[in-house]
Amino acid sequence: MSLISVRNMEKHYGSSVILKDVCAEIEKGEVITVIGPSGTGKSTFLRGMNMLDPPTGGEVVFDGELISKKNLDMTRRRIGMVFQNFGLYSHLNVIDNLIAAPMKLLKKSRKEATEEALVLLKTVGLSERAYHFPHELSGGQKQRVAIARCLAMSPDVILFDEPTSALDPTMVGEVTAVIRSLAQSGMTMIIVTHEMNFAREVSNRIFYMDQGGIYESGTPEQIFEHPEKELTKRFIFNIRSLNFKAESPDFDRVAMLAGIDNFCFRQGIDPASAEKIRLIAEELAVNIISPKAEKFDLNISFSDKLKTYRISVKYAQNVNLLEETDDFISASIINKSAEKISYSFDGISEINIEL
Repeated sequence: MSLISVRNMEKHYGSSVILKDVCAEIEKGEVITVIGPSGTGKSTFLRGMNMLDPPTGGEVVFDGELISKKNLDMTRRRIGMVFQNFGLYSHLNVIDNLIAAPMKLLKKSRKEATEEALVLLKTVGLSERAYHFPHELSGGQKQRVAIARCLAMSPDVILFDEPTSALDPTMVGEVTAVIRSLAQSGMTMIIVTHEMNFAREVSNRIFYMDQGGIYESGTPEQIFEHPEKELTKRFIFNIRSLNFKAESPDFDRVAMLAGIDNFCFRQGIDPASAEKIRLIAEELAVNIISPKAEKFDLNISFSDKLKTYRISVKYAQNVNLLEETDDFISASIINKSAEKISYSFDGISEINIEL
């Protein structure tokens, strides 16, 4: 039985659909990082798991029990949360921030709670800051205090909502080091983050979120090295693209070529590669595809991370027009310039050329 089961989670704000039919299983001891573009519902998904922002539809089962109003307080004690803006009480010093909840909710004595808090502060490297106030701490120190405060409730799971996004880059490492230590101890964690290297190092699994749900999930190796879906590839490999749609054989060739030149210039593609992209696109679209296909879609994409270029064209006819062409000069230019050429048909033909 999974520790947390998310079943068909939905979240709407008026007519805006943030999450739709999201399902997930989280096992005890797993570290799951949630990545994806801004505005794809990552934080909403996280906050819906402990009902901090209750879903519009669906349900969350924690440790075999459906989370409801009846057991919500107990659930939140067992599912801790660390926020990007720390959430510390500014009028309390560090030690009092840590002991407030254990004394009130767990009914611990001040002495017991303080002794445990001091141990936790030592764990996160902040023993000497026990009696400082939040305004006397750096951003990294505040977030470590927030993590220690969460641990003071002895949670079974910790949810991290972009724990390093509010930090100066020089302070990110001190927070991720604490989270890595928790991962090694076997703590179950779900972490929304934009730190890709951290996500790769600390996770058992990664959820890539897009289009209102978990678009693709897998191990760090699967997601970062071999993503299967197009939007995941675009995000991971930082792929930028240009699309051109031809609606007739008399399409605007000048506009297409000008668009390619502008795209290559804006992406900082070196002149030699830009010239090769332009040449292949022109030979493929103008001389190979256009004479046989009334309509086609041309896509040029560039991966900043991989430093690779791809030209693809889609059209309706079920035939590899590059192989069947009578224009042997254009076909020869393309074949000699390309690193790899592939053809597929899945209701529509697609020729892919990699440079």
